[in-house]
Amino acid sequence: MSPFLASTKSETWTRMVRKTKRFFRWLLILIVLFGGVFIYWKYFYTYSEGYRAGLLQKFSNKGTFFKTYEGEMILSSVASNKDVALASEKFLFTVTNKAMARQFDTLQGRDVVVHYKAKKGAVFWRGDSEYLVDSVFIRR
Repeated sequence: MSPFLASTKSETWTRMVRKTKRFFRWLLILIVLFGGVFIYWKYFYTYSEGYRAGLLQKFSNKGTFFKTYEGEMILSSVASNKDVALASEKFLFTVTNKAMARQFDTLQGRDVVVHYKAKKGAVFWRGDSEYLVDSVFIRR
């Protein structure tokens, strides 16, 4: 075997290894970048925000390791003569601010309007719900 052929094979092999390393480096960068964008979009991007009005039925502090404030409102679309909701749905939400949580404790059983921000997914340290409530008003 000639020395020229041996050096060409080793150079070819070295070039292939270098290209393979570069390919996997770029692949890893793309995976990390895509993963970061996906996690931001799924858990931290505000998908929608708005107001919901209804009867604050339940509000509690719950969780095993991460205690969060979870609430439940009854949103009524039709009311009877005696202020009883006939057609209703539940709105489950999370409150992240402790000062707001104290307000909710005193408003149970009252008609309220809340402002919420909806995320695409729930993160365990932020609560069980995709809806994060940041303000509350008593509806008169």
